[in-house]
Amino acid sequence: MKAIVQDRYCAPEALALREIPQPAPGPGEVLVRVRAASVNAYDWHLMRGDPYVARFMGHPMGFGGPAVQVRGRDFAGEVVSGDSPGLRPGDEVYGEADGTFAEYVCVPGDAVDRKPANLTFEQAAAVPLAGNTALTGLRDTGHVRAGQRVLINGASGGVGTFAVQIAKASGANVTAVCGTRNVELVQGLGADRVIDYTREDFTRGTERYDLVLDLVGNRSLAGLRRVLAPGGQLLLSGGGMWAGGRFLGPVALFVRGALADRFTRLRVRAFTAKVSRENLATLRELVESGKVAPVIDRTYPLSEAPEAIRYLEDEHARAKVVVAM
Repeated sequence: MKAIVQDRYCAPEALALREIPQPAPGPGEVLVRVRAASVNAYDWHLMRGDPYVARFMGHPMGFGGPAVQVRGRDFAGEVVSGDSPGLRPGDEVYGEADGTFAEYVCVPGDAVDRKPANLTFEQAAAVPLAGNTALTGLRDTGHVRAGQRVLINGASGGVGTFAVQIAKASGANVTAVCGTRNVELVQGLGADRVIDYTREDFTRGTERYDLVLDLVGNRSLAGLRRVLAPGGQLLLSGGGMWAGGRFLGPVALFVRGALADRFTRLRVRAFTAKVSRENLATLRELVESGKVAPVIDRTYPLSEAPEAIRYLEDEHARAKVVVAM
């Protein structure tokens, strides 16, 4: 089968389209014929091996090179074979697994679910990782409730576009922070207010929020603390290009946040989403009900997946970038 492979930490240009053996599903796994995948910050971090500190933490990174050589994390496609309750060959599915920039991928049974019936494969592939991150942050970590004032920093990115919609579906009043060219996009997702960060520093404003979801890491803890209402909380996610650079990435801010949470009145939660069939089912229900919809910036063929990663990394892509097989 064809796949996008890397042998070492590298720039996008060093990724290669190769013929490799088709995988065989093990116990509790399904083999999926991939019809589409999407690009995430996860992919460029693994491609470049950053932040460097993560190389000491093991899978999916290795110290000298990637432990998983095929890039790609989320997918939509068709079940070929395998063992997962409720799924049969031919079923259209979506989910998360390492190695999805390939024609076939083996997926743990708890990381795959029926794809939303109202989406194409390309649209469905844009949902799992980004949607699950937004859902985990807002619902499971932040416990967002109707009537709360929520600010999302990085609202036009892959996770941010889902976060705006999920927060609105929860009944929150949403303020979204993005750049000038994305204001109309984010307004169209239902944000109650949009702040253009090139014209206004939200950390200097007078508004206060019950929940701040920071997906960018370009503001200090002191600045973020200023906009929290009494009893409010700050959520930090590990994606994107953080101010900690290639060595530490978000780790330095996470450590400072943990210390602030423990020794001050500032409530800070850093979270990492874990895929589950339950969460995929929740996302499917939100999509099929019309409350959430993926937004796609560009679509590339598999042979141009390296360019898709470069575009996401360097050009500040809006929402999601998809790779179609």
